[in-house]
Amino acid sequence: MTDQLPSLSAADLDAEGGTALPAKEVTSLLDLNADLDLALDLAAPVDLAAAANLNIAAPIHAAVAGNVLSDGSAAAAGGNQQTLIDQGIHGSAAAHAPQTSGIDQGADGTAAPADPAPAPAPADQPTTAGAQAGDLATGDLSSGQLLNVDVNLHANVDGAAPVNGAVAANANAAAPIDASVAANVGSVGSEATAVASQTAIIHQDIDATADATAAQDSTISQ
Repeated sequence: MTDQLPSLSAADLDAEGGTALPAKEVTSLLDLNADLDLALDLAAPVDLAAAANLNIAAPIHAAVAGNVLSDGSAAAAGGNQQTLIDQGIHGSAAAHAPQTSGIDQGADGTAAPADPAPAPAPADQPTTAGAQAGDLATGDLSSGQLLNVDVNLHANVDGAAPVNGAVAANANAAAPIDASVAANVGSVGSEATAVASQTAIIHQDIDATADATAAQDSTISQ
């Protein structure tokens, strides 16, 4: 014989209590509030000066001959180059880069307003631990959130990078190149001849001054 549970009376049903849940479309498991106040002051004055005297000469002579998989063929390459180069530099290369920087990145002296203190909860309502701004607090499902996160970030950043540079150069460059290539690949009875003759007379003269001056005066207030 099975025991039958007693039925509830109308008075028993009236004595029961319940909490209404929020609508499903407004229910959230995470409540995140982020307040970011970021102020950036960046200054990077750049001053560069470059001066150069250059002479460049590059005569190039090349001859190429080749036989690939050819029987009874001859490949000949001849190169003859005569180069006379006279390079002279008479002068001066001067680079002057004076730089004066006055940078004031002082803050306005006003601090970010602090969040108001939370109002005290009534005596008949329990307070939730960690409910202040900037803290992590657990909620309840009836309020719609299981986790409440409040983040307040206030930052002021001042950056200054004055850069000053000066470059001065005097250069002579000469590169005569003479090349000759002859090749027989996979051929029988072939002849490959390569002749490269080069005569180069190069005279380079530099009678000059290179002056690079970089003067920097920076006043930075952060």
